[in-house]
Amino acid sequence: MRDEKPILLVVEDDAGLQRQLRWAYEDYEVVVAGDRPAALAALREHKPAVVTLDLGLPPDADGTSEGFATLEEIMTTAPYTKVIVASGHGARESARRAIALGAFDFYQKPVDIDELGFIVGRAFHVAQLEAENRRLAAGQPESPLANLVTGAPEMLKVCAMIERVAATDVSVLLLGESGTGKEVLARALHAGSHRKGGAFIAINCGAIPENLLEAELFGYERGAFTGAVKTTPGKIELAEGGTLFLDEVGDIPLPLQVKLLRFIQERVIERVGGRKPIDVDTRIICATHRNLKKMIGDGSFREDLYYRIAEVSIGIPPLRERTGDAALLASHFLKTYAGERPGAPTRIGPGALAAINLHSWPGNVRELENRMKRAVIMADGNAITPADLDLADSPEAALMTLRESRMASDRRVVTAALTASGGSISQAAKTLGISRPTLYDMIRDLDIRPS
Repeated sequence: MRDEKPILLVVEDDAGLQRQLRWAYEDYEVVVAGDRPAALAALREHKPAVVTLDLGLPPDADGTSEGFATLEEIMTTAPYTKVIVASGHGARESARRAIALGAFDFYQKPVDIDELGFIVGRAFHVAQLEAENRRLAAGQPESPLANLVTGAPEMLKVCAMIERVAATDVSVLLLGESGTGKEVLARALHAGSHRKGGAFIAINCGAIPENLLEAELFGYERGAFTGAVKTTPGKIELAEGGTLFLDEVGDIPLPLQVKLLRFIQERVIERVGGRKPIDVDTRIICATHRNLKKMIGDGSFREDLYYRIAEVSIGIPPLRERTGDAALLASHFLKTYAGERPGAPTRIGPGALAAINLHSWPGNVRELENRMKRAVIMADGNAITPADLDLADSPEAALMTLRESRMASDRRVVTAALTASGGSISQAAKTLGISRPTLYDMIRDLDIRPS
């Protein structure tokens, strides 16, 4: 079925090449046009996101005038279309003019199906991202995960789970190392629920002294203890009709675990020093970096409480296990903090990209954000260096063999550059300081596939 596949418009007058491209791009619904009128008619009828355009079209099959005229009309009619221009005529000058007219990329003939296929895949990926951005900008319903920056398959699975359980009232336990973004995901659960109009109240159970935590959670009556000069509601009450996020729930002492369990079971609390039960309708989301099952085994965490707070458990992978996210997040933080400082660097140098991708990030996203903030301040030039990040001496790199280090570094840096450039081969090659043909060779040799 046509609507099951993305539509690719191929503007090419060579019948043999038309057949070859139809056969090669079986993942797309390929529509073929042999001249400018047919191309524009197909553009209006099928509205393809991506077009491949041969500049040598009749009646100027030996030149480029008709091809450029077609490109100009496509960009005028459908400015968001990603046009990949191919030509064997004066490649350098043609490429410069095509990009200036709005083409997504340029490819020099003769056609290599694999290389052109890579560019086509990237073009569809970028077109999809841009369409989503336009949808959000138009004020249509925003995803609760709109503020989460990720492209890693490992995190996209987590996002799918978050979106699935957000609309329910089940209790969710977020498991992950410190700095992985547990509160960001907890806020997404709240934003995607029917409680989004209510309050989101967060409390770090590990940051509050044990003797004060009960009062913080459950509130207290006037005179309940020295200094209690007025009746004060706790965090649970304040989250009435909304969501209560208990970060580091594994740090709650055993006596308080009993009182929390009673609330979760009965949805009733009593303030410290109070005797009147208070009904509270609050959703509970918990998070911890601890191994709660091990704590159950050694008696420091109640098993019955665990099963109450973990109706759904979601594991959040550390940054070192999120493919491509370190570079993507680094680029995001650069844009965020560079705008706050005049003369700040505008890009991440190749050496810094390699260091970012080789570092294990024990502090996860929080550590990366802090190092990028430092780099924006410390950088002297236009590009961030490993020294600016304080990552010049990477222990991971020292433990690898020279060949392993080179291969791993090349693969990660090339992937990061492609991600940061939004799939533009030209921009990625410029960032890496290499030519486009060299980048294509590296993509093939390193077995990097388009997203």
